[in-house]
Amino acid sequence: MTRSLTCAATAALVACGPLIAHAAPPNVRPAVLRGPIAEAVYDGVTNDLLTAGLGKSGLLGATPAYVDPFHPTPAELRRNAIYVNYRALIDPTLGGGFTVFYGPNIDVNGNDTLGEGKIAGREYIVWADNGTARQNVTLMVQVPDSFNPEAACIVTATSSGSRGIYGAIGSSGDWGLKRGCAVAYTDKGSGNGIHDLVSNAVTARDGTLFDAATDQYEPLFVADVGDDERAAFNAATPNRVAYKHAHSQQNPEKDWGLNTLDAVRFALYVLNERYGKPDPKNPGGHRATLNAKNTLVIASSVSNGGGAALAAAELDTEGLIDGIAVSEPNGQARGTNQLVVQQGSNAAVKTGRPLVDYFTFANVYQPCAILSSQAGLSVNPAFWPAAYTTSAQNRCAALAAKGLVNGATLEQQADDALARMLAHGWQAESNFLQQSHFRFATNSIAYTYVNAAGRFSVLDNVCGYSLANTDATGAVIPQVGVVQAGIFASGNGVPPTSGVNIVYNPSVGGARLDFLATSPSTGLADFGLDGALCLRSLATGRDAVSNLPLTGTMKALSDRVKAGVDEVRLNARVHGKPTLIVAGRNDALLPVNHTARAWFAKNQSHGGNVGNTRYVEVTNAQHFDSFIGFGVLLGYDTRYIPLHVYFNRALDAMWAHLKDGTALPPSQVVRTVPRGGVSGAAPALTAANVPPIQAAPAGGDLIGFSGNTLSIPD
Repeated sequence: MTRSLTCAATAALVACGPLIAHAAPPNVRPAVLRGPIAEAVYDGVTNDLLTAGLGKSGLLGATPAYVDPFHPTPAELRRNAIYVNYRALIDPTLGGGFTVFYGPNIDVNGNDTLGEGKIAGREYIVWADNGTARQNVTLMVQVPDSFNPEAACIVTATSSGSRGIYGAIGSSGDWGLKRGCAVAYTDKGSGNGIHDLVSNAVTARDGTLFDAATDQYEPLFVADVGDDERAAFNAATPNRVAYKHAHSQQNPEKDWGLNTLDAVRFALYVLNERYGKPDPKNPGGHRATLNAKNTLVIASSVSNGGGAALAAAELDTEGLIDGIAVSEPNGQARGTNQLVVQQGSNAAVKTGRPLVDYFTFANVYQPCAILSSQAGLSVNPAFWPAAYTTSAQNRCAALAAKGLVNGATLEQQADDALARMLAHGWQAESNFLQQSHFRFATNSIAYTYVNAAGRFSVLDNVCGYSLANTDATGAVIPQVGVVQAGIFASGNGVPPTSGVNIVYNPSVGGARLDFLATSPSTGLADFGLDGALCLRSLATGRDAVSNLPLTGTMKALSDRVKAGVDEVRLNARVHGKPTLIVAGRNDALLPVNHTARAWFAKNQSHGGNVGNTRYVEVTNAQHFDSFIGFGVLLGYDTRYIPLHVYFNRALDAMWAHLKDGTALPPSQVVRTVPRGGVSGAAPALTAANVPPIQAAPAGGDLIGFSGNTLSIPD
């Protein structure tokens, strides 16, 4: 059922709009909000909502400089955060489609009509908290001047990954602002909050640093560590830092859906404060003219933000959300063991595993698997020094010595490691991506999510890991002040980021960067295999080498991790809300067999009112569009198209469905065409590379579900 957004078409509603505001209840501030609401007005010329005044040209240029790099201003940090986060989720090159298929200059019809693409409007920021004054989830609402209360709409833009409040500015933020919708953001309780345990510096909500011992501001995050504990920790392991996602001890992922709903409630509140009629019974107050009945709300975003949108829809008992359009969602469905995911004639051996499971598995096997001839070394020596190749070879040898891979030769061991990853749910289509993902993502996510799920303190140094800056030898060094000063804007919330690296404390010879660590059990520089095996053991509850059940302290730690993992699993029930998911078949970060495919299969297995959920799988598409722009350094540009194109198309389709009653496209495989050519000089992306999602796809492209089996065409 579609929802009209005009008063004329919704006369039966109790509260339709400003014309009948007398029927609306008072506008009540949501109880979850804490502290004053910061409001800023941007003129769309010198500064704006979407590009922080940079416009299309500025986003194409180099990172903006700070006047004083050691003391950037809040305005400068906001500008740079928008610059970094917008570019982080797209291919920011002209040949890859930026400013041609997407970007600030591209209008809602896909045409280059918006010039620099600056958008005037108001920005509201506030804390959401559970009463402890320690959660400090950031909520933000951007309201463009084009917002029309007679056709009110809200789009959620929950941050992807562990990014800060501007993390989804270039995805659903961009799309929603151009539609004239208010955009409801949240950093979902992770964000880029650092606590330097030596200097005691923490990050304020505006990105500036201050001493946690003062009450100058409220921090995004401060570790729950007493002064004496911190002093002892610094003496034993100097120059370490804590990060919010890993060390808040709140398992923030369990609340990502709630945070997204809170952002919608905050959006309705600020909209009614601005557009609602005065409340005659409350001088200075307003009526809640805009509400769930007359405001179209699309839950959206990508990756972790997409998973948060799905979680929000599950929790939505108020009918706040009208539709869901997400890309590559981290949707961890429970109870998928009896479901079958089949691509062509091949059924996936394992599907629907939680993120902690498959990332700790990859953290063990991926560095050996990347040496398989079936994967191919993909990373330029600038990112993959010879020492890392040696460590990868040592990882294979160490795994073989422990009986964890088969083969007498390096080639056989690497092939076996890759085969184990494929059996654990990865696609053969993502083999090429394994090396770059191990280099840039796997260890950080395995470390962060085990810590988060187990609610471990920074003091615990779980499995021997800590966070610190390191030098060229991998030794721990103090924080670099000029880098730390801008980390709110440059960081991504999950180390390694902005100089902060993962350190393996038990490395032979002393604590070292995990990539240069030597395992005590092997005596080899093998990327710290002992630590990876420890994380894997905590995830499974069994010793990663012997496969025997854990006992004692390790069992207690594992029980905490498994309990935290269970808190974030989803049921894949969205109460009949129309839902459109797009995902890349080649995704090596969030493999579709464990995420989009598994969630969709579980959703379909419920029967009943699930017919308006659609799944679109895009070939030659993977998780990190921004990596395409690295060209010859990573080799993505000739092989992969930007999934962001299909994210925008999914939102367009959901908009047409909710506004005009246009049917959602059937579940299908979209077959794209890689750009080809020579990496670093690939031909520019054209419409032929990114064909549309079809309203009536060919029979051989349809995705279907029958019995307990999800069938995906090859």
